[in-house]
Amino acid sequence: MPEPMMTARIFMFQSAVLIFGLGAIHFIYTFWGLKLHPRDPALQARMREVSPVITRETTMWKTWIGFNASHALGALLFGLVYGYLALVHPAFLFQSGFLLAVGFCVLGFYVFLGKAYFFSVPFTGILISFVAYVVSLVASFVG
Repeated sequence: MPEPMMTARIFMFQSAVLIFGLGAIHFIYTFWGLKLHPRDPALQARMREVSPVITRETTMWKTWIGFNASHALGALLFGLVYGYLALVHPAFLFQSGFLLAVGFCVLGFYVFLGKAYFFSVPFTGILISFVAYVVSLVASFVG
């Protein structure tokens, strides 16, 4: 396999593994431990009592858990799909402008979300993943 394509595969896999890892940590923190709980116990108690405007069928606490879990699953799915394709079907991945554009947009939006709404650790991890993804794209176009 030509060197640029091997480089593209390696960086794509690194990007996918990093996002998968962040998603796995986020999933674990969502369901186990207190890392995603408010520091103020009274706030968590109120979140368990108050429903969002859209419906009274749930609470803000349940939506908080659901949003965190679905966010984590999105990162896990991205990592699994792009990591798998980089390892097992690289020709398919790197010949699909659609998949490459979708991956770029998803990671780019994660960068935006990380900068606007997260803290430094996940933002840095997402940014490194995005840079690895871009390096992978550049290497695939050179190859």
